[in-house]
Amino acid sequence: MTQKLPRQATASEASLLRIFTAPEDASSTLSIIEQKLSEDLAGFLGDSIAALEKPLSEIETDFQAFEIPTQPRFVSDYTDEIMQNLVAHSVHTAAPSFIGHMTSALPYFVLPLSKMMVGLNQNLVKIETSKAFTPLERQVLGMMHHLIYDQDADFYQSWMHSANHSLGAFCSGGTVANITALWIARNQLLKADGEFKGVSREGLLKALRHYGYDDLAILVSERGHYSLGKAVDLLGIGRDNIISIPTGSDNKVDVAKMRQAALELASKNIKVLAIVGVAGTTETGNVDPLTELAALAKELNCHFHVDAAWGGASLLSNKYRHLLAGIELADSVTIDAHKQMYVPMGAGMVLFKDPEFAHAIAHHAEYILRRGSKDLGSQTLEGSRPGMAMLVHACLQIIGRDGYEILINNSLEKARYFAEQIKAHEDFELITEPELCLLTYRYVPASIQAAMQLACEQADTVKLARFNELLDGLTQFIQKHQREQGKSFVSRTRIQPARYFRQATVVFRVVLANPLTSHDILNQVLIEQSEIAALDNEFLPALMAMIVE
Repeated sequence: MTQKLPRQATASEASLLRIFTAPEDASSTLSIIEQKLSEDLAGFLGDSIAALEKPLSEIETDFQAFEIPTQPRFVSDYTDEIMQNLVAHSVHTAAPSFIGHMTSALPYFVLPLSKMMVGLNQNLVKIETSKAFTPLERQVLGMMHHLIYDQDADFYQSWMHSANHSLGAFCSGGTVANITALWIARNQLLKADGEFKGVSREGLLKALRHYGYDDLAILVSERGHYSLGKAVDLLGIGRDNIISIPTGSDNKVDVAKMRQAALELASKNIKVLAIVGVAGTTETGNVDPLTELAALAKELNCHFHVDAAWGGASLLSNKYRHLLAGIELADSVTIDAHKQMYVPMGAGMVLFKDPEFAHAIAHHAEYILRRGSKDLGSQTLEGSRPGMAMLVHACLQIIGRDGYEILINNSLEKARYFAEQIKAHEDFELITEPELCLLTYRYVPASIQAAMQLACEQADTVKLARFNELLDGLTQFIQKHQREQGKSFVSRTRIQPARYFRQATVVFRVVLANPLTSHDILNQVLIEQSEIAALDNEFLPALMAMIVE
């Protein structure tokens, strides 16, 4: 094979004009890639992403240069390099055997629509830079609001396109959505009163002094997402003031313990700012008792927020939306469209029950965000941002409620199938039953399960801890080797199962959101994990030795 001679591009007005106006010809590397992406996305990803994992330390060597290149490069040359160094070592999140996280295969139509969205380059901060994208985003927020709160037609006709109101906000993801919800809660609680101009003007210290509180707190399940820590950090409330409430054996927050925590806070003159209910915990996929939490929030006269970043998509299923009963009582709700609504990354939303809520965080700047205008940026944390609502709008229109019903139902029922397969296999242990489409389990030989059951009955927590320590090592061994082999992928996490006296336990975590994942693939995952377990010469032998002691 003839070695390809290096080429050097040169910067000129003509060459720069070309990259802004004239794409490369059809035979160029980028054009060929674009054609493959359009014709066979799954095939392109499967062919382009390396099957075997390359250590991150080796990948880093391809990205060591710290100086901006002086001379330009030809597009095809750069594309060739990035295919080798970046694409080949990306994570194949669309693979049917990639069942470890909440990313999934995407509908083919989002690719050309994404290209259109990028090409239009609209900035949703302001009507002057977004035009029709603004009412489109408001419509999507109206649709999602209706999905949760189910108000009548008059409500949406009055509020959906109102310049001075908002049914929600688009943002980059659940973290910013949760921050926005708690920002609103704080500003509403510590609003202007008499001569006091409000927390947004005078700050937290003066606000607490004015209202006579010694501090603020937020109550949430121990399964609450770490983004809540970021929120209270940014809002000046402090991470120590997130009160983590234990869950029961069903991984749902214990409402009685939350109520007791609220009473203890009140005795210290600490005001509960908000209760956060979790609808689809990251580790186990469970849903808190939202109706009970709403009632408690009403008792405490505080904001009730539901973090449904992951689980919120289940509202699209008429068959299973009852699992999120009570979400309609929330003052605000977070949903990520890029999780189970099959939209590319970067499409988070926070929905407000009351269209007036956004007034609490409204900001104006005469040069860009004017009072009375329909500038979306006046009521969002983020300023400049792309028109991701277009892709959510496309999926809602093209897939529709009936289509989502099928996708969501299949996901939940696939999780239930996998759970039954795990329970039927003598060498696997189901740790958490799937409520939505997430479950946890681990490899535990039948003889070890029997010995652990005996230790539980005898309350021998020391022996049980040793079993769990070795099983943690075995689980990590299996998960790491499975990932490196590149055939399939499950993630792992650490939880505290009630059956093991809440000892920290490492488990496999599976999310079954990809519509391309088949029963055969799931069965193969268990076979592969059993085969990998047999390769372990450290943890498994030590476990077996324990039962003959």
